[in-house]
Amino acid sequence: MGAERLKARVLILLVVGAGVIGSYFLSGGGGQSALVELDIPPLTKSEQQGAVLYAQNCASCHGENGAGRDGVGPPLVHVIYEPSHHPDGAFYAAVQLGVRAHHWDYGDMPRQSHVTEPEITQIIAYIRALQRANGID
Repeated sequence: MGAERLKARVLILLVVGAGVIGSYFLSGGGGQSALVELDIPPLTKSEQQGAVLYAQNCASCHGENGAGRDGVGPPLVHVIYEPSHHPDGAFYAAVQLGVRAHHWDYGDMPRQSHVTEPEITQIIAYIRALQRANGID
C-alpha cells in the first residue's frame, strides 16, 4: 500500500472516530443516531433492490444506509468492512451463521436465516456501492 493511500485511510479513521465521538455526546451519550455521515451514490437497478432488502433486513441494527445506530449496531460503511478486510464471504457468513463481536462492543450478531443467499448478494452489492462512494474500496 502506498504512503499516500495509507495516509488517506488514517485520515478517514480519524474523521470517522471524531464523528462517532461527537455523535455520542451530541445524542446524549446513548441515543440511536447514525454513527457516520454518508454520501449516497446513484444506484444501479440491482443495487436499488439491495437497498430495499437492506432496509427490510439490516437497517434496524446497522442503521439507514449502513451508517450504524449508536448503541444498537455498527456502521457497515466503515473502513473496517473494506473488501480487503471483510470480503463478501464474511458478509455471507455473518448473515447465514451469525458472528461473534470482535470489532465493536455491540454484542454478537445473530444469524439471519430468513435472508436468502440471492438477497444477501444484492445487499452486499448495495453496501459495496455505498462504501465506494465514501472512499472505502
